[in-house]
Amino acid sequence: MISLPAQAPGGAPEHDDVVKEWTRRIIHTSYVAMGRPELETFLARCLDDLLAALDGGPIAAASGVGRRLVDVHFTNSAALSGTLQHLMTALPALRATEQARLIEVLGELAAGYAGALREQTLAEQALIQRAASAARDAAEEALRASEARSRAVVISSALGIAVVRLDGSIEEANAAMRRIFRRSDEELVGHTIFELTDADWVAELQAANDGLVGASDDRYQLDTRFTAPDGSHVWTQLSASLVRDARGEPDYQVVLYEDITDRHMLQEQFRRQAVHDPLTGLANRTQLQSGLDKALEETRPGRRVGLCFFDLDGFKAVNDSLGHPIGDQLLRTVAQRLQAAARGALAARMGGDEFVVLVPDSTGSGDLVALVETLLAEITQPARIGSHELSASASVGIVERPVAGTDAESLLRDADITLYRAKQDGRAQWVLFDPERNAQARDRFKLSAELPAAIEQYELFVEYKPIVELATGRYVGAASTVRWDHPEFGELSEDRFLGLAEETGLITRLGSWALEQVCEQAARWVERLGPAAPIAAVRLSPRHCRDPELVADVQRILGKTGLPGEYLALGLPESSLFDAQGDPLDTLEILAEMGLRLCVYEFGEDYARVPRLKDVPLGMARIEGPHLDSFTEPDGPAPLDAHLVSAACGAAELLGLPVSAAGVRDDLQARRLRELGVSLAMGPFTGGLVSALELAELVLEQEG
Repeated sequence: MISLPAQAPGGAPEHDDVVKEWTRRIIHTSYVAMGRPELETFLARCLDDLLAALDGGPIAAASGVGRRLVDVHFTNSAALSGTLQHLMTALPALRATEQARLIEVLGELAAGYAGALREQTLAEQALIQRAASAARDAAEEALRASEARSRAVVISSALGIAVVRLDGSIEEANAAMRRIFRRSDEELVGHTIFELTDADWVAELQAANDGLVGASDDRYQLDTRFTAPDGSHVWTQLSASLVRDARGEPDYQVVLYEDITDRHMLQEQFRRQAVHDPLTGLANRTQLQSGLDKALEETRPGRRVGLCFFDLDGFKAVNDSLGHPIGDQLLRTVAQRLQAAARGALAARMGGDEFVVLVPDSTGSGDLVALVETLLAEITQPARIGSHELSASASVGIVERPVAGTDAESLLRDADITLYRAKQDGRAQWVLFDPERNAQARDRFKLSAELPAAIEQYELFVEYKPIVELATGRYVGAASTVRWDHPEFGELSEDRFLGLAEETGLITRLGSWALEQVCEQAARWVERLGPAAPIAAVRLSPRHCRDPELVADVQRILGKTGLPGEYLALGLPESSLFDAQGDPLDTLEILAEMGLRLCVYEFGEDYARVPRLKDVPLGMARIEGPHLDSFTEPDGPAPLDAHLVSAACGAAELLGLPVSAAGVRDDLQARRLRELGVSLAMGPFTGGLVSALELAELVLEQEG
């Protein structure tokens, strides 16, 4: 726990208070030849040098402070840790300074300390090597005395010391080495230094050792890691020196190990703090700037970059009404959701309630907007914080452009300006930077205007996602999806135009067209495949579910195509069954009496709605969403994901419904889902999109 320095009457710590607290923290970490008053005088001069560096003076002064700490024998890692932890809090209280400058000054202090400590280690190594060489060259009587002195040094040294043959095998090891490696003498002697090193560092160690044995180098030094018997990782600084015989030929080597685990962990922690926001754990401004610079370095033809600037709507009201601890937890929740849904993009916190998502290899404004909409959907999900259930929203400014001719400053500026325009438009809005926004609006209008003609001109067509029965591997169904062969934009998935159809009221007409196309093709399957024909699934939009002509439309299409009702499944979004715009229960009961299988999509995403499903004549429940993704991990699904799927399958079983899973990627995911009660699957695991004819061939091949 970090304690703050004593406060002056004005609220800020005095210079002397900071020195006294610094003295208290490190005086007992190492043995130094100074009393407390003398040490306080020494640290006061060091503090003055650090403050001068913070004020814009030479940064090397901070490095000098680190070296002086080692010079007076503060060589225990606890001294450096206590110093950095104290100064990280105390210096900003003495001087108002930018975080980047503070990090730079403390980083220079740590670097100076590490450099001085390394030089001290090398000096001790050189002393030991000279003692060993002198012992071998002296007369026998002098040799015995020299060996005794060397032995005393080896025995008392805090460094792990080993006499190692040229092939890397250990001939002798001191007590410190046994303590560092947590192994007995029998577990060290006769084994090689390569066996003690983790696999990722063996190649580098082997190359350095080969250079030593080959006489191209007389010494080498490197940092390596090994795994202790208890499974923990230990970092060491390995220093090896070659010892030659009387003829000058390589004879053996002396290898020194210093345990630098604490120093390494401290440096890693320090590096992380330098580039991460302390509240949310996201990248901070420093890391974002680095990511921007890197993204803009490579200007190959066609490469693009995207930047999304988020600002939470009404966040000040949360802090003012519920308090800053609740506000901080809401910021952490939003940050976690951004990080999880950013799909590999860099998510950063700019400060306050502002976040940035950097997409270094953008594939276009459309995909960037889709990403933003996904992120907004995640952010707006209600979050339970303490006794409060909060739902956040955000306004977003989006900039997407070619990398060539773009610089980080203009990219951030344009994103900030676009965010301002988005907030003017209202809450939960995203706005594209003007040039791209206009083009996007024109394309959207073009698609909306051309969609009615596309139906008449046969530009739309239907493809299928095969559905497989997990127990047998048989193709038992096919989920239809509408695609648009647009003369200008190429082949478009339904995600590009179904939303437009919903907004323009064309969705019912489009849904009826798709239903008729699917039934015609499914009737051909039945004619060709008989009982083995797959069930054709058509997903209805919420508006289509509420269409009063739906029953008559289905009856007309089944009569026209001759398709038996049991070979048609209608997909119903769970949210559409109980929305505020009507209850379609009567319609669904008639459809079920016609033999159709009714499948509820997005099952279990709102447990409050599940009990009401017992009154709906359903024949199938489908689960989907990102909580299925972790089922592909080698170590097994995330516990929460497994719980959600298990709960959904359990609820479906109580309702008497088989469960289908969408988006299943591989055999491992399919097997794990089946173990929890999923009986049907679709997704990459069952194959990509296929035509009606291709699906029939797949079924024939399987049945044959």
